[in-house]
Amino acid sequence: MNRKTHVKHIADADLKLLRVFKAVAESGGLAAAETELNIGKSTISKYIADLELRLDLKLCNRGPAGFSLTDDGIKVLKSAEELLTSVSDFRADVNEIKKQMAGIIRIALFDQCASNPEAFVPGGIRAFNKAAPSVEIELSLEPPNVIETKVIGGQLDIGILALHRPVPSLDYMPLYGENMFLYCGKGHPFFDCDQQSLGLQDVQAMNYAGIRVSSPNLHVGQKLGFRRSAKVQNEQALAILIMSGSYLGFLPDHLAAGFVGSGQMRKVLPREVFYRSQFAAVTRKRPAVNRITKLFLDTLVAAHSGQITEA
Repeated sequence: MNRKTHVKHIADADLKLLRVFKAVAESGGLAAAETELNIGKSTISKYIADLELRLDLKLCNRGPAGFSLTDDGIKVLKSAEELLTSVSDFRADVNEIKKQMAGIIRIALFDQCASNPEAFVPGGIRAFNKAAPSVEIELSLEPPNVIETKVIGGQLDIGILALHRPVPSLDYMPLYGENMFLYCGKGHPFFDCDQQSLGLQDVQAMNYAGIRVSSPNLHVGQKLGFRRSAKVQNEQALAILIMSGSYLGFLPDHLAAGFVGSGQMRKVLPREVFYRSQFAAVTRKRPAVNRITKLFLDTLVAAHSGQITEA
């Protein structure tokens, strides 16, 4: 590639190629992106080649050695993500002007709320789908600091995370709570012992695993003087460390219930060591949320106030 040509304008065809490139990069290869894009590997390969020709850049290495982005590909991916986000925002703004409920809403959660009896997010989504059937939902699980950053930056429309240290540029709408207890796994010294003989000093002497980012989990562990010997990004990873029998860690009771029932976990000093988290939907204060985001937020609030039933 001679790198002498310049991209003078962006057409719809270019946006399509960039979406394909983004899907391939996120999937980790052409074959892995087939299901996501619903097109064959050979067609995907042609689209990537067309984009490389269009941009006069080599974007990725693909072949028997595997898939990887080039340095140019990493830069183009970042720019493509920003461009496609802007296009999505523009579409939402136009639909806002036309008073149409169409486009994409991007939502991220931190907790595993599917098993939380206090969380009625599915009911909110169902009500939203009935009210705005043409809106596509993108739902992901992210660490709380990532959620806050992306909501502020406009890459996410709504985040759902535990209230901890409110960010001035975000609005918070309380939704539900969950009870957090300290657990140990089978094989841990506390698992088969008589816990009536245990005290806080015994717990402080053990290896503790906690969430690495700013969160109630991090704050409570520090306040109690626990010796953090392992750090994780999410509660599923934390559950694995606890089940190893080598660490203590806080988990929501609804998430740990199955492991406790199967004999893989046990609560540690549940009357003395526990806390409660409150979760909220977060949106950025400026610019004001569009009609799609406001509708989703309204359905979430209605579901958690009992105005929408799960039945």
